[in-house]
Amino acid sequence: MDESRLPLTEHLAELRSRLVKSVVAWLAASIGAWNFKEQIFAALLAPAVKALADGKGQLQAIAPGEIFFTYIKGALLGGFVIALPVILWQVWSFIAPGLYPSEKRLAVPFVVVSTLLFVSGAFFGHTFVFPIMFAFLSDFESEFVQAAWSMSEVFGMTTTMFLAFGASFEMPVVVFFLASAGILSVRQLLRGFPYAVLACFVIGAVLTPSTDWVSQTMLAVPMCVLYLLGVLVAWMFGGQRARAASKELATTSPQS
Repeated sequence: MDESRLPLTEHLAELRSRLVKSVVAWLAASIGAWNFKEQIFAALLAPAVKALADGKGQLQAIAPGEIFFTYIKGALLGGFVIALPVILWQVWSFIAPGLYPSEKRLAVPFVVVSTLLFVSGAFFGHTFVFPIMFAFLSDFESEFVQAAWSMSEVFGMTTTMFLAFGASFEMPVVVFFLASAGILSVRQLLRGFPYAVLACFVIGAVLTPSTDWVSQTMLAVPMCVLYLLGVLVAWMFGGQRARAASKELATTSPQS
């Protein structure tokens, strides 16, 4: 771990630099994604459109600029996914000075694994959870009420769920860093699993905009499994970190 202690102003300047690079990468990717705005929109809202099939209604734009601004949001979401490896690289570059030399070599695995976890979570939600959620919501149509969902509202719900599932699948990375930073030990993480289960279900209830318990459970259960996976990874790498710390202490301590 670096022995130098940078002033707070230099840390803030470094943080600002990383944020600027992340935003520039995001905007550049979003500009490119704008060329595929209709495809992105169609892919994201496919579960909702399918749920409204068979005469239950169709998506509607009820405001003059609704289609245009929804396409912009779709391009921004697509750009975020495309730029995610760059954003994660900037995150790693910011925290790397506080890591041991052996841990700094995990930069590429961190970016690759984190990106794959996010994409896997978003794919899982879009493929398995969104159809169930929108089918559940569409079943409340009756002879008194006809479904006329606004495209912006459906897109907002879909985007929230998309990001929620992507972020929730980052659980192993979060748990690994909690253990690696010494904030929580592997034993503490295992003892706290019942509380983690409760937290996962609370997070699932908060992040899912729909009120059906199925989508909330399908978000919470994978988070619980991924929590245990993170504990396993932290246990596997815990010995390496301890050896790295002992080696650095031995090399930096004054010779008698």
